[in-house]
Amino acid sequence: MTTPQDELLPGTRRALLHRIAVAQSEGRAPSLVAAVVRDGRTVWHGARTSVDGHGPDENTQYRIGSITKTFTAVLVLRLRDAGLLDLGDPLEKHLPGTGVGEAAIVDLLAHTGGLAAESPAPWWERTPGTLRPELSDVLGERPLVHPVGRRFHYSNPGYTLLGALVEKLRGAPWEEVLRREVLEPLGLHRTSARPQAPHAGGWAVHPWADVLLPEPAEDLGRMAPAGQLWSTTGDLARFAAFLAKGDDRVLGAASLHEMRTPAAPPEALDVATGYAYCLGLELRRMDGRLLVGHTGSLPGFLACLTFSPDDDVAAVVLANCTQGPLVSTVGAELVGIVAEAEPRIPEPWRPLREVDPAVLELAGQWYWGTQGVALRGTADGLVSLEPLSGTGRRSRFRANGDGTWTGLEGYYAGEVLRAVRRPDGTVSHLDLGSFVFTRQPYEETAPVPGGVDAEGWRGVG
Repeated sequence: MTTPQDELLPGTRRALLHRIAVAQSEGRAPSLVAAVVRDGRTVWHGARTSVDGHGPDENTQYRIGSITKTFTAVLVLRLRDAGLLDLGDPLEKHLPGTGVGEAAIVDLLAHTGGLAAESPAPWWERTPGTLRPELSDVLGERPLVHPVGRRFHYSNPGYTLLGALVEKLRGAPWEEVLRREVLEPLGLHRTSARPQAPHAGGWAVHPWADVLLPEPAEDLGRMAPAGQLWSTTGDLARFAAFLAKGDDRVLGAASLHEMRTPAAPPEALDVATGYAYCLGLELRRMDGRLLVGHTGSLPGFLACLTFSPDDDVAAVVLANCTQGPLVSTVGAELVGIVAEAEPRIPEPWRPLREVDPAVLELAGQWYWGTQGVALRGTADGLVSLEPLSGTGRRSRFRANGDGTWTGLEGYYAGEVLRAVRRPDGTVSHLDLGSFVFTRQPYEETAPVPGGVDAEGWRGVG
C-alpha cells in the first residue's frame, strides 16, 4: 500500500498507462500487467487485457521463465556466504560425475562454462520434465560446446546443474530450499513452481491473423531451476526491491552488488549493444541508463524485471503470449518515464559522525605523472580516486584496517592503495599497484619511476 509521498503524479501515471496500452495493443498480447517500484515501494500497477471485465491485478500469476535463474543464483550466493563453497570451485568438487570437467560454479552462473544452450531434443520448454529424469538426460552426450571460461554462451542446462548443486549441499529439493530461504523471508507468497489461481493462461497469437492457440504449461522437472517459476507483479516488485537494496535475512547488499557485476568475457556484439551478463543478472545500457535485471520467456509467456540503481526505480512487465511486446524495452521505458518525469530527490548532505585522520591527511590533489586526480573520503566510509578532468580511471577503495585500501571497481579493482612515508613520518607518495602518485607533477623528491630530469620543468628556447 502506498502513502501520499510515494504516489506518482497524475501525468506520470497516465504516461505509464499509455505505454503499456500501446505495448498490449501493438504487441497483440491477450493481457499485459506491469508495476513500478520507487525507493523500495510499489508506486504503480497497471493492466491491459483483451477480455472485458477480467483485468488481471497484482496478484495474478504469470510464468516468468528465465527470471527463475536469478532466484537460483541467489541460492548459490547464499551457499557461498555460508562457507559451503567458493565460486571458483570446480562443479566437480561438489557435484561429481556430471561430465562438465573444469567448469567452475562462477562459470555456470555467468554462462561461461562452455555448456550447450539447450538440452537434447525434444525441446524442453514444450515437453514434460519426465522425459529428462537425470542430469545426464539434460546434458546429453556432448555437454560442452565451447572451451570453459572463454566466451559467454547462454546455457539453460548450466542453471539446471546449479539447481542440482543447491539440492546436494542443502539436502532438500530446489523448490523446497527456494521457498524456505527466499520466498518466505521476502514475503513472496504468490511465487511458486506450479500455477496457483488466479493465474493467466499462456497463448500463441497467430502471426497473420488475430486468433489464439493455447500453449501447454509443462512441469520442467530437472530444468526447473532454469525457468519453472510462476509469479505476479506484486511479488516481483518486492523481489526487485530486494535485488536493489538487499536483505540480510536472504542476501546482503555486498553479495547483491557482486551479482550485478559483469562476469562474462564480452563478445564484440555485446559491447556494441551495451549488454553484459553478471551472476544471474543481466546488465543493459539503454538510452544512456544502466539497467539491471533479467528477462524470461516460456511458450505462452514473456517477462521482464529491470531496475536502475542510479534512479532507484524498477519495473516489472508480464504478458501471456509466446511472442508479442518487447517486454525488455517496455520495462526500460517505464523506468525512464518515472526517472525523467520525477527525478530522484537526493538525500540531504550530512557530515560524517567520525573521521579517519589518515583519510584527511591524504585527501586532496595528487598526480600520476601529469594527470591530476582527487582522493576523497566518502560518507559511506570509503575513499575514492577520480580524475580531475572528468576522464580517466576511477575507483572506490575499502579500508583494510592496516592503513591500506583495496580497490572495489574498474581498473583498480583488487589493487592495494598505500601511503609511503619518509623517515620523519610525512607522506612521500601514494603507491597503487606500482603507480606512484605525488603531490606535484613529477615531484623531484618522490621516487618517480625512471627518475626526474635534474634540470626540471623548462620552456622552449
